[in-house]
Amino acid sequence: MSKALYELTIHEALAGMRRGEFSAVELTQALLERIAQTDSQVKAYLTLTAELALDQAAAADARRAAGDDAPLLGIPMAIKDVLCTAGVRTTCGSRMLENFTPPYTATAVRRLAEAGMVMLGKTNTDEFAMGSSTENSGYFTTHNPWDLDRVPGGSSGGSGAAVAAQEALAALGTDTGGSVRLPAAYCGVVGLKPSYGRVSRYGLVAYGSSLDQVGVLAKDVRDAALILSVMAGRDDHDSTSMPAPVPDYAAALTGDVRGLRIGLPDEYFIAGVQPDVEAAVRQAIDHLGEMGAEIVRVSLPNTEKALPVYYLVATAEASANLSRFDGVRYGFSAHARQHVRELPPVARRGLWRRGQTPHYAGNLCVERWLL
Repeated sequence: MSKALYELTIHEALAGMRRGEFSAVELTQALLERIAQTDSQVKAYLTLTAELALDQAAAADARRAAGDDAPLLGIPMAIKDVLCTAGVRTTCGSRMLENFTPPYTATAVRRLAEAGMVMLGKTNTDEFAMGSSTENSGYFTTHNPWDLDRVPGGSSGGSGAAVAAQEALAALGTDTGGSVRLPAAYCGVVGLKPSYGRVSRYGLVAYGSSLDQVGVLAKDVRDAALILSVMAGRDDHDSTSMPAPVPDYAAALTGDVRGLRIGLPDEYFIAGVQPDVEAAVRQAIDHLGEMGAEIVRVSLPNTEKALPVYYLVATAEASANLSRFDGVRYGFSAHARQHVRELPPVARRGLWRRGQTPHYAGNLCVERWLL
């Protein structure tokens, strides 16, 4: 094979393992070696789960030997560190959750695991997924693999950088206001933000609940389709998840776009759009037209209101969702407080003060603070 194992797409890796050219363990070892070589510069990972990954890869090989052919069997992926993973810490890029280990796994991650995914680790993010550059993590800044002096986008910058640097075959991200789409664009990989409710949000640490979505960062469109087909679908744990059937997205990738109608909003081509970006978009539009798609000019007159509305909704929901990190129920908790009302400000400030011994609350209230 001309490509190194870590350079493969998911569908190429699946084909190779099905033909017996290499094992899931060998594929995973190749990715772990790649991470060891490059991540000291890229800094895509917050937590590396090497031992767990090799165990999962060995289990995948055993499943394949027994005749199993699950959709992602033996595929090494990375998970954004805002999705809960049982037994593996979930920090949300915040020091408040530095030692938080969830007791359960997010539905999207669980479905991938059941389909045979191998988890390489958890990727860096702007703190609580609030940011667009991954410079605002509580731990370190992630760098763009194409130019280490540039940002990878955010908040799923660790996931985007991991895929672009060939440190994972694909990765999960989340998108509230661009957090999958920006890293995809900045890092030159495929980003997919599904429709709201298409993928369960159960186990995603909430930022803006009416906007949050679990998405994919991958090397090509087929890989993104394979992942979406596995993790999409109704989930009883998430009342906002869609009840609609999940199609085989990869099977729809025939390349035939004849008759497809594509709306082109006039308001999207305005002052401030970078000329190179506009040229690339228009080139893609022209190419789709040449392939037989119907390009229709449309107007979205309220486009200019979208950003201010987003900032009203997102910040209001964030203030409610993040209120749980108060030093009582979740996260860092400062000792020796006389009253429960003193905890939130001290806990949030005290993380960066020297000489304090941190206590990390779990899923239940720390009752001594409530007495």
